[in-house]
Order: sequence, then C-alpha cells, then structure tokens
Amino acid sequence: MFNLIYYELFKTYAKWRTYIGFIAVAVIIPLVMWGMKVEGGRFIQYQMRTLQNDFFITGNLFNGWIIAQLIMNSLWVHVPFLISLVAGDQLAGEATAGTFRLILIRPVSRTSILNSKYVTTLLYTVSLVCAIAALSVGLGLLIFGSGDLLAIDRDMLAILPEAQLWSRFALAYGLAILAMWVVASLAFLFSSFVENAIGPIIATMAVVIGLLIISNLPVESFESVKPYLFTTYQNVWQQAFKNPIDWGNIGKSSSVLVSYSIGFWLVTLFVFRRKDILS
Repeated sequence: MFNLIYYELFKTYAKWRTYIGFIAVAVIIPLVMWGMKVEGGRFIQYQMRTLQNDFFITGNLFNGWIIAQLIMNSLWVHVPFLISLVAGDQLAGEATAGTFRLILIRPVSRTSILNSKYVTTLLYTVSLVCAIAALSVGLGLLIFGSGDLLAIDRDMLAILPEAQLWSRFALAYGLAILAMWVVASLAFLFSSFVENAIGPIIATMAVVIGLLIISNLPVESFESVKPYLFTTYQNVWQQAFKNPIDWGNIGKSSSVLVSYSIGFWLVTLFVFRRKDILS
C-alpha cells in the first residue's frame, strides 16, 4: 500500500496542473499583502473606532496575524477550485490517458489502487493548505510584524493575545484541512463517473457554490435543510478565533465533515469496484 501511495504521489506531483494551486497562492497572497501595505491599516482603524471610545488600546494590531486571518477569509472560496483541479483528475485522468486497463492488470486489487489515489488526493490537499498557511503567516509576520490579533467576526469582536496565536492558527488550519477534504472527496467521487477531468471540476464547483448559497441565505424555507449540508460546517476553522473556543461546536462540525468525506469515499469505492473499464 505504501508503495502504491508513493507511486501515486510521484505521478501526481509530476503533472503541471498539480502546481497551478501553488502558483496561484504564491501570486495572490503577496499581491494581497502589497495591497494591505499600501492601504496602511485603515480598515483596522475603522473597526477600532467604537472600541477606542471605551478602552485604551496599545500595541500593533495591524500585524501579520490579522493579515493571515483576512487571507483565510478571502481565499477559501477559491481554494476548492484549486483542489478540484487535482482531485477531479485522479481517476478521470487515467481514463482520459487510456491507462486504466494497464494499471488494473497489476496483482493488486481495485480497492488498493483506489485507496492509494484517495490518500494521495488528501495529502495534496494538506500540502496546499500548509503552503497557504506558511506563506500567509510567514510573509505576514515578516512584512507587518507581530502583535495581538483583532479577531473580527459577524457576531463578535475580540482581541486575542499574541501568546495564543500560534496554537490558534494551527487549530484553524487543521480545521480548514478537514473542510477541504470534503471538497477533495467530492471531486474524487465525480472523477469516478466520467472519463474527462473537466466534468468533475465543474460539477464540484457547481455543488459547492450552490450549497454555499443555500447555507448562507437567510431564507426560512432553507433552515430545515442547512444542518444536513456540509457547506454549513465548512467555516468551522473560524471557531479557532472565538474567545472562548467553543469545543462543542468544533467537535460537531468536524464530525459532520469527516462523515461526509467517508461517505463520498464509500460511494466512490462502490462505483469504482463495479465500473466497466474499457480503456
């Protein structure tokens, strides 16, 4: 199994499309930071205006930590697309290249081959999120310096001390990986149905965007459906910046996301083991 994963990782990272996501974040994140540097923290001053009437605040709140958090808020709409580029190609790419029959004549089961490709997809997702984390936090701290974090959310405004931020961001990115694994699993599932990688990419983004709209629309008729949509729980990483952290909410959201990932994988396994490979 480990040899299969090694070969699948080698094949995946030998393709140029694997690096589209890394190139995209390597271009976008520095551009965002340049814009923030030019803007000079005026949005922070706006958020602090009401607090300064009641509190005496010192220190550098316009720092790398808040820049990294803002980048997380802005990029997670686009990251699913970057992940689906690779996840949607794992099975469909073999069908397009006509190499499935050659792969399946090896003395290993279809289940082992599928699992190795699925693990490779999950590991790619981890590597992309870690690249975003390293670039956001590392470059942010280098350019803007360190300090306390002004955690801004729809229903709260809190200042988190600098000493807590490494663990808070580690938790946030870990939860973000769980959320992105669901997207990767969905694209992997769609990849098992077709013989062209374009279809899984489009289908994945259509489902994610459609469910995100339903999850965020304040429409009463959707309220009964929202608890069953994985997009309702994809912002679980934001719980890492609550004060105090709501571990119950994190546990519930994480279990739902993991259940969706396992469910998508089981359906993919069912489809792939019964799939008639013609090329």
